[in-house]
Amino acid sequence: MRAFAGKCGRLRANSSEPDVTASPGNAPAPGYRGRFAPSPTGDLHLGSLLAAFGSWLLARHAGGRWLVRIEDLDPPREVAGAAERQLRALAAFGLRSDEPVVRQSGRDALYRRALERLLDEGRAFHCHCSRTDLAAAGGVHRRCVARAPRPDPAVRLRVEDGSLVAFDDAVQGRHGQDVARAVGDFVLRRADGYWAYQLAVVVDDAAQGITDVVRGADLLDSTPRQILLQRALGLPAPRYAHLPLVLGADGRKLSKSEAALALDPQRPEPALREAWRRLGQDPAALAGAAGVDALLARARAAFDPARIPAGVAAPAPAIAD
Repeated sequence: MRAFAGKCGRLRANSSEPDVTASPGNAPAPGYRGRFAPSPTGDLHLGSLLAAFGSWLLARHAGGRWLVRIEDLDPPREVAGAAERQLRALAAFGLRSDEPVVRQSGRDALYRRALERLLDEGRAFHCHCSRTDLAAAGGVHRRCVARAPRPDPAVRLRVEDGSLVAFDDAVQGRHGQDVARAVGDFVLRRADGYWAYQLAVVVDDAAQGITDVVRGADLLDSTPRQILLQRALGLPAPRYAHLPLVLGADGRKLSKSEAALALDPQRPEPALREAWRRLGQDPAALAGAAGVDALLARARAAFDPARIPAGVAAPAPAIAD
């Protein structure tokens, strides 16, 4: 794992609202603030535990704080009661948020304020294009080709030609993307009225003063879009670390695989040991640890960020004692 480099500003440390007039570098660099942000589309599985445990370990290694945010912005995909079960499972695994848990469903005003600014400045625009309209362009929006107006159009960020974004990921190394060619003008508010992930995550990371985003490698290609949006809103960019994924036997990300069995909160230690191993850490460091508290204490003392493997993990074996 590569060392974290650079400094990140933080917005209005004592406020829950982002200062959208801020510019990168106009605030002192805060201490480390990380987060785990699950969507309530199902129960936690080994892949989500790896992301939670990895982000928690990195925060503790840096002497920083670790937050939990529920990203409940897509009601059609949410599973009733999943958020509460996720929080109970995290507690059973000893992973508790250092601050009150934030739910995106209650932050509409923050997202609306950011969107209105982008529209007022001409950085965003209303778009009536459907997926069918964009099919010929591979779904990449470079100009509006809508065949008919929509009663409630989507809103997209205007991505200029040549919008090249490169960043140093602490696990995956240097990563770059021509956002205009790869994804084009991307959605900030969907045509069905729901907020897009890209806008909400950028606004919330800034509002919560997140300095380090640690998450699964499946979101690596989303990062250039988020950096462009941070620049458009004058927000500081956090550091990024994308952890290897856990795959099912079918080679798919575990959350999309039939092998995505829910974790058993009654037996947390085997799953924590397996996540520890998949983070590239020495299994012997946890030998003899009895109970979650003892295991986590051993893990904090022995954790070595440089051992985290880059790339995608192999298919997951069954968890056993």
